Amino acid sequence: MIPGFAHRRRFKDLSEQEVLALAISSEEDDARIYRSYAELLREDFPASAAVFDGMAVEEDGHRHLLIELHRDRFGEVIPFIRREHVSGFYARRPVWLVENLGLDRIRDEAAQMERDAERFYLAAAARTSDAPTRKLLGDLAAAEASHTEKANELAEEHVTGSQKSDEESAAHRQFVLTWVQPGLAGLMDGSVSTLAPIFAVAFATQDTWTTFLVGLAASVGAGISMGFTEAASDDGQISGRGSPYKRGFASGIMTTIGGLGHALPYLITDFWTATTIALIVVFVELWAIAWIQNRYMDTPFAKAIFQVVLGGALVFAAGALIGSG
Repeated sequence: MIPGFAHRRRFKDLSEQEVLALAISSEEDDARIYRSYAELLREDFPASAAVFDGMAVEEDGHRHLLIELHRDRFGEVIPFIRREHVSGFYARRPVWLVENLGLDRIRDEAAQMERDAERFYLAAAARTSDAPTRKLLGDLAAAEASHTEKANELAEEHVTGSQKSDEESAAHRQFVLTWVQPGLAGLMDGSVSTLAPIFAVAFATQDTWTTFLVGLAASVGAGISMGFTEAASDDGQISGRGSPYKRGFASGIMTTIGGLGHALPYLITDFWTATTIALIVVFVELWAIAWIQNRYMDTPFAKAIFQVVLGGALVFAAGALIGSG
């Protein structure tokens, strides 16, 4: 059992004072999270940062109302109780877990926060028979439900059409620099550079198991090499290409996948069947690379096809000739 989990309280066992205390601490946490999001976005997405600043102010207002209600009903001393003290209560993702996933992911996380808070206030309102408390909790549930509208109002106030376009363009550019570009480089390296050794061994030995082992070793080795090379090449601070760990992961994984694509068919024992399937896989890989180049890198499709297919054909021919010799 995870330490501390056995000591959690069940929501239904909380007193009305504890429910109010939980609501107060939850509003405080949510305001802090919104402000953290705002700071994360302020440099690259100042307009969206202003939206989250406004949402934090809303949460502060809710907290003040709850504190006043607690003071009127139970006095000045608020029990110390937080989300993690209540069994089955909704949790918030740590900011560090969300911050690297982009603007859209942060907005989605905020929307989920509002839905969680609405459900909590509805459940809390159902637990109390005190009319003022029930009214306030019901009002807060309605406020959380309308936060999406509030976010839209704040967005209209702070995010103009040109700013929204600029932010979306910046977010797309960041996605391409951090994930697509390293991943594409890895896929190209894994798909093309492993063609020669795999097909050289295939035609030299016509042993499918040996060919598979060579392909597996080449793919995994290339993936590790590309991953470390990408991660070590640029910390992203000046270039703005994003986290080196994310880029290294994207590059390494895609390199390995690119090589394994035409190595795995050699698990088939019949040589010519395995080779035919491997060639089909190579064809699909090269077309996929050309499509990604056209979709995300704005490379004309004809030019992408010419570069990738010609390069792949030359490498394959080299491997086949060397293996046949």
